[in-house]
Amino acid sequence: MRLRADISVADTDYGQVLLDERTGRYWQLNPTGVVVVRALLDGADENAAVAALTSSYEVSEDQARQDVTALVAGLRAAGLVTA
Repeated sequence: MRLRADISVADTDYGQVLLDERTGRYWQLNPTGVVVVRALLDGADENAAVAALTSSYEVSEDQARQDVTALVAGLRAAGLVTA
C-alpha cells in the first residue's frame, strides 16, 4: 500500500495528520493508527500490521484485526492510498 503522491504527512503530538493537497481535507491518525499505517507503507500486509499493533499495544488480536481492517477500508474509501 502507498499513499497517493499528493498526500502529505505531518507528525503531531498525538499521532499524524494526512493532508489531501488536492482537496484540503485532512485525517487525524491516533498513535495506534500510525503504527498500522507505517507498517503497511513499509510493505507489510494486514496480518503483519495486526502483529505490529498487538506488539506495540495491549490489544487482542481480534480487536487489532478489526481495527486494521476498518482503517484500511477508511483509507481506501477516502482515496488516500493506492494498491
